[in-house]
Amino acid sequence: MREMTHDEILRFLAEGTRTGKVAVVRKDGSPMVVPIWFGLDDDGTIVFTTWHESVKARALRRDPRLSICVDAESPPYSFVRVDGTAELIDDPLLSRTWATRMGRRYMGEERAEEFGARNGIPGELVVRVTPTRFVGQADLAS
Repeated sequence: MREMTHDEILRFLAEGTRTGKVAVVRKDGSPMVVPIWFGLDDDGTIVFTTWHESVKARALRRDPRLSICVDAESPPYSFVRVDGTAELIDDPLLSRTWATRMGRRYMGEERAEEFGARNGIPGELVVRVTPTRFVGQADLAS
């Protein structure tokens, strides 16, 4: 096992179709973890979308702190955890742009526009995560 450098962490987050698991705190104080599609902006900011009435959106309006874990699910196993704060942006054009970009990442070029149209609609929020801490561990089973 070894710690990843910051550059390795960013490459790991950008690689392939790994989903993120985002953790937020519900109104009653209980934790909630759900999978997300995400992308990296040019500055390394993590971006995902969520419906404006979702538990994630309501939780992040109350408390913008979150944690995202992304892992490699095959040997030698690695993971990155990003702790940060979320900014929720209500901008249908930006939502469509990011939904298309994530559709391209997770479903391929041929379906990118389809997913952009389906998920980039009014009511879908863009969530920009400003990282406060990165933890990256590589080769856990080495």
